[in-house]
Amino acid sequence: MARYQVPQFIEVEDKIFGPLTFKQFIYLAGGGGLSLAFFTLLPLWLAVIFIIPVMVFAAALAFYEVNGRPFIVVLEHAFGYLLGNKLYLWKPHTAAPAREAAGATAKPPGPLLPVPKLSESRLKDLAWSLNIKDRTTMGVTENKVRTGFEI
Repeated sequence: MARYQVPQFIEVEDKIFGPLTFKQFIYLAGGGGLSLAFFTLLPLWLAVIFIIPVMVFAAALAFYEVNGRPFIVVLEHAFGYLLGNKLYLWKPHTAAPAREAAGATAKPPGPLLPVPKLSESRLKDLAWSLNIKDRTTMGVTENKVRTGFEI
């Protein structure tokens, strides 16, 4: 029987450029290249204003993690949320009654969503029906339930 060695740490990226992974190196090199372009094309005082945020952003991309996930994933999800479709739900207000307009006192508004009331018997019926549905899907018959043995 042949034995094969199973790779262990497959989610850990290899360090290629000294202590940096390939992605970290690319992020830092990109930030450094953009900073060099600012330094050569702009006056020093203006270049420093642009270089500092660029290098902070490049360092965040290379090293910062939010809840154990890379910063680039957080940015991707943030842009997806900002640019994606959103679902807004609201309850439109009805027109004010005529007596409110005449100056009569209005009663305070009720809750926005109606809360269903469950009586104790209704709650027991609901629990019983859920219990029966679970038992029938698992293949438990009435005889098994009463005695523990199928007759």
